[in-house]
Amino acid sequence: MPYIPHTDSEIREMLNAVGVSSIEELFAEIPEDMRPKSFDVPHGMTEMAVLRHMENLAAANDIDMVSFLGAGFYDHDSPAAASALISRGEFYTAYTPYQPESSQGTLQAIFEYQTAITRLFEMECSNAGVYDGGTALYEAIMMAVRATKRRKVVISEAVNPIYRIVISTYTKNLKLELVTVPHVQGRTNFEGLVDAIDDKTACVVVQNPNFFGCVQDFTELFNAAKALGALSVMSGYPVLQSVIKTPGAMGADICVAEGQSLGLPLSFGGPYLGIMTCTKKLVRQMPGRIAGRTTDVDGKTGYVLTLQAREQHIRRQKATSNICSNQALCALQTLVHLCLLGDEGLRRQALLSMENAQYAAAQLMELEGVRLLNDAPFGNEFTVLFPGRGREICVSLMSRGIIPGFPTGRYYKGLENGLLVCCTEKHTRAEIDEMVELIGGLA
Repeated sequence: MPYIPHTDSEIREMLNAVGVSSIEELFAEIPEDMRPKSFDVPHGMTEMAVLRHMENLAAANDIDMVSFLGAGFYDHDSPAAASALISRGEFYTAYTPYQPESSQGTLQAIFEYQTAITRLFEMECSNAGVYDGGTALYEAIMMAVRATKRRKVVISEAVNPIYRIVISTYTKNLKLELVTVPHVQGRTNFEGLVDAIDDKTACVVVQNPNFFGCVQDFTELFNAAKALGALSVMSGYPVLQSVIKTPGAMGADICVAEGQSLGLPLSFGGPYLGIMTCTKKLVRQMPGRIAGRTTDVDGKTGYVLTLQAREQHIRRQKATSNICSNQALCALQTLVHLCLLGDEGLRRQALLSMENAQYAAAQLMELEGVRLLNDAPFGNEFTVLFPGRGREICVSLMSRGIIPGFPTGRYYKGLENGLLVCCTEKHTRAEIDEMVELIGGLA
């Protein structure tokens, strides 16, 4: 609980400065029913009593449930040393490294983060990160539009629907043509995507594994796009990059991802980390910041912000984007997490997650009337169909302390009986067995 030192007279002075008479008037624009109720702390309580009151409010959250939710955000383990290392005071204090002479530590951390990310995805360049996976995908599309000077975007329906909502919102007032190609039973529709690409197409956008968990090789699709002058954009899942064919190996021009799975804990919607990588040819189209390593006049190694084509730094009409970097602390935590796990640790984390998913799928298939959406290879997520509605199964099991997955009917008409089930290395066989047993008992 933070210590807030403002006195009533100081609060009054601040309110006067902005021209309002009370805190309530300050927040008048926010509808009454949307204002936080949890701050309604009774007057006259001691600090200890307030702390206990807040702890009781927090206890109302169900934080002990066994969750098989994924859909873009994953509950992976991270070494305890990662949190301890990034808790050092010097990492909390340095924010925007505008002055390299006083920000060498932050700049080196960003440079090392970029290096680790480019190696993971086998791409040539990375920036310092952006807000999250959804905004990273939007920025990737805009990179392609600028680079090709074309305005048509072909996107697979198997891309995370939350990301597609972000894209449609951000491009609402832009003169872009968004063409969404329907999935085929959860598989990315290769033929449909190729047919939709023409000489007006800036890029084709896919995800691997896709939203339904399917792992596919996009090499031929990317070759077809390149032949028509379009760029290839992929959204990836960082943990699985250690065991599946990478975007770089497939020939992607731009690859983005949500970096939360690399050591950032799930916490009521953030903070997240948007990973952005691309080929060297496109690096000048990349938004945000890119740190570089150089030498000074004495030949000593130094770190600088090499590129930052934001409107704060260059003429507005020349800026690639006004998006800011993700909090550098998140990128640093990702870097520390990757360094502590190493190649073998990350690979083992991915394999354990996939083994648990394979086990869960096999156990669910033993239930009468239950089947997989398709027979495509999957990583640590898969879509399973039930005789009943997926949402009702979720509601029923949540009262027993288990969230069995993400109901696909929320975003896909015709798949109301589907659940997207996710496993990580943190799930135990006992937890999976209990989930399957409870679902089996619903019949």
